[in-house]
Amino acid sequence: MEIAGSLRDALIEFVYDETLLLDEKRFEEWYELFTEDGTYWMPLTLNQSDGLNQASLMYEDRLLLKLRIDRLKQPRAFSQQPESRCLHVLHRPALYAVENGIYRMRTPMIYTETRGDEQQIFAATVFHDLMVFDDVLKIKVKRVNLLNCDAALPAIQLFI
Repeated sequence: MEIAGSLRDALIEFVYDETLLLDEKRFEEWYELFTEDGTYWMPLTLNQSDGLNQASLMYEDRLLLKLRIDRLKQPRAFSQQPESRCLHVLHRPALYAVENGIYRMRTPMIYTETRGDEQQIFAATVFHDLMVFDDVLKIKVKRVNLLNCDAALPAIQLFI
């Protein structure tokens, strides 16, 4: 698949920058990266093909993302006493496919989330479906495929 180097570099940098916003808890800026109909999806099963009509670990549109971000900002949110922190360690993102103006990026990663004395580590492959709107990249779908998606998982407070 032949893609101009500057576009490929922009797509790769977008994925790195997106995870940096999460690590720095700049959730409002992260939220603005999504298209108006964008979704954040974490499938419940390994090869799940549909997040809307099948049970998922998470399937959030912009409204649900906004509600979760607002909850994280509440000083009385019990689940944030003490506050959660996270770190994403990424392999180099790769352009996986291009179809109908959507650039699909594939990024294997390790995600760590801590709160107080507790630490959780997850392995995942993340797919970003990216589109260009007015010369700006936006997330149409962010799909997080956890390696152990079908295991009994603890609550994930932040965003992988």
